[in-house]
Amino acid sequence: MSKIFKKTSGNGGITLYLGRRDFVDNVDCVEPIDGVIKVDPANLNGRKVFVSMACAFRYGTDDLDVIGLSFRKDIWVERVQVYPVPAGSKPASTPMQEALLKKCGDEGHSFLFQLPANLPCSVTLQPGPGDAGKACGVDFEVKGYIANEADNADEEIEKKDTCRLIIRKIQFAPAKTAAGPKAEISKQFMMSDKPIHLEASIEKELYYHGEAIPVKVKINNETTKVVKKINVTIDQKTDVVLYCKDKYTKTVLNEEFGEQVNANSTFEKELKVTPLLASNSEKHGLAVDGRLKDEDTNLASTTLIQGGDNDVQGILVSYKLKVTLMVSSGGLLGGLTASDVCVEVPVILMSPKPAAR
Repeated sequence: MSKIFKKTSGNGGITLYLGRRDFVDNVDCVEPIDGVIKVDPANLNGRKVFVSMACAFRYGTDDLDVIGLSFRKDIWVERVQVYPVPAGSKPASTPMQEALLKKCGDEGHSFLFQLPANLPCSVTLQPGPGDAGKACGVDFEVKGYIANEADNADEEIEKKDTCRLIIRKIQFAPAKTAAGPKAEISKQFMMSDKPIHLEASIEKELYYHGEAIPVKVKINNETTKVVKKINVTIDQKTDVVLYCKDKYTKTVLNEEFGEQVNANSTFEKELKVTPLLASNSEKHGLAVDGRLKDEDTNLASTTLIQGGDNDVQGILVSYKLKVTLMVSSGGLLGGLTASDVCVEVPVILMSPKPAAR
């Protein structure tokens, strides 16, 4: 075990131990959250020790909580008692827990949570330049706490009796992916009996963050009009599913190519584009992959869901790549009679699975 993550309560009575903070969602199942909590019975005063695992949507910063309202909605919560050890509880079941228990000794107690497959991944909405505090988004928290009951709204649990660790639920690109999509359109203009035909395609359906995306563009211009330029954009589409379903679209890439296609001619070329978070660092509300502390991150990965998104709450992310032709008829009225021809295809952006996993 290369690194251990731990957090101790203010009173020193309990300490959370995790062997990792990234847990992989394999679409059909999620890696179990396996950890250990060390308990000093001298600090309990007859109370019990519990561990909770929560997936929550934060939709306001801490400094907004001025009138007793919570700007955090729990999407899923599970709680277990770890001390005193309940009758019939199972011993450590994973190599990670066994290694952590050796470090904690007799005061260590294992816990394990199995997340449902329909929970969202860790995603943060990028704050604006002047925003302070925790960013909005979906996060996962493991919390150890000392209390008389696991969940009693009337019992006030002091901060010194708790310890918390933020973890991440992440998805990596699957080993096998399908061929890339293709879209085409024929558009006929007023005063013209023949169309412009546009076809756009990408070689594969999935690209890694930071990888160049070659877009194959084919144009058959049978009109008397001129294609002045080609524009390629990639939009991030974010569905925020909480009390209702809200949709947001942010353009993460917008590149113009000065390729001209004259009347009654054809064109075929591969145009390369690379969507990067670095080019969108000031864009407020952009979805990015959840981060721990101030480490680097990237554009939010596409959310992969088994069987549709009807039961999923939180933030769901997808991307669309659009190719647009700016067409004009030339002459004095060329700019006034300009028109667009466009097609779009879906593209999946994800991180590769590390070799260690």
